[in-house]
Amino acid sequence: MTAPAEPKLTLGIEEEYLLVDLESRDLVREQPDGLMDACVSELGDHVTVELLQSQIEVGTGVCDTVQEARHEIEAMRRCIANVCSQFGIAPIASSTHPFAKWSEQVHTHKDRYHDLIRDLGTSAHRMVICGMHVHAGVEDDDLRIDLMNQISYFLPHLLALSTSSPFWQGTDMELMSYRTVIFSSLPRTGLPARFGSWSEYQRFIGQLIAAGVIDEPTKIWWDIRPSARFPTLEMRAADICTRVEDAMTVAAMYQCLLRYLYRLRRDNQIWRRYPLPLIDENRWRAMRYGAEGSLIDFGKGETIAFSSLVDEMISELHEDADALGCMAELEHAREIITRGTSAHRQLHVYNAARTAGADDAEALRDVVDDLVIQTVDFGDAKRPA
Repeated sequence: MTAPAEPKLTLGIEEEYLLVDLESRDLVREQPDGLMDACVSELGDHVTVELLQSQIEVGTGVCDTVQEARHEIEAMRRCIANVCSQFGIAPIASSTHPFAKWSEQVHTHKDRYHDLIRDLGTSAHRMVICGMHVHAGVEDDDLRIDLMNQISYFLPHLLALSTSSPFWQGTDMELMSYRTVIFSSLPRTGLPARFGSWSEYQRFIGQLIAAGVIDEPTKIWWDIRPSARFPTLEMRAADICTRVEDAMTVAAMYQCLLRYLYRLRRDNQIWRRYPLPLIDENRWRAMRYGAEGSLIDFGKGETIAFSSLVDEMISELHEDADALGCMAELEHAREIITRGTSAHRQLHVYNAARTAGADDAEALRDVVDDLVIQTVDFGDAKRPA
């Protein structure tokens, strides 16, 4: 059978931000009048509301390169921050807020969100979480499904590089990605099922719609899914990265992995498909330990330091990074390993403040202050001293 044409692997990135009051450092429960109008005036349909009024979402256009995506994300973060500053608030790129209470949040008045609250109950109210979604252009329907089946193996690796949610309601949850725990309380989340073809996937969606479980495909919330709106494969496993350069590394690695898996398919090979419960073990380890931990190498049958796995991946993906022009972004993964993800930084800032004599509330506010700065600092940040 002839392999499908090589996918374009264009990129689109969506980021969700939390909005904090600069005086209290708590979440803004109700958006100030005029905030969204001002954001839309600047960014048009690249910005939108989210489930909660304490959230806002931006999305790039179709980008040919990671560098183009970075330029757009930086411009949108800067714009949102500038508009928010006029209202005494700021965006933070963090998958949870260090101390906000979910029960105090107000959901956005929009039919879709009213329906979600009604259907999902308290689970929906608890969604005070943000993520980063990376779309990669895969035009062939069956290839999109085939690549989804294969790349599920690597979703824990992408999560480990992105973790930014160690706190929940003022508590260190001893997980680098508590967002993943909260999101897993919804149906149709986690690792996707495997499908033999696009038509089999379509039948699956059709059965759920016919049964009245969902009314459209965007209510499939797996860690990776075929987009319902675009000819893309949408990776949703990652926390939102506080640092833009870290986000671009996650996007670049995802893009390179898809090209690598396509090359295997083109050469009549395939990445070995391990049972989903095994991959779920690595998903848990990524949630728990992030980039400082280890994942199971199922080929070797042992846990391997994540830093070693990243070195192996960078080596294996060199050809793809060269072709896609994202070698620097791919190799930046080693820097993430060295200094830690946003989750590690948040914990470091908190512990440093406590050691210096701050009480718990003061230390958590210090974490928020650091997130405000890091979200719009587009230089190269090191682990704080």
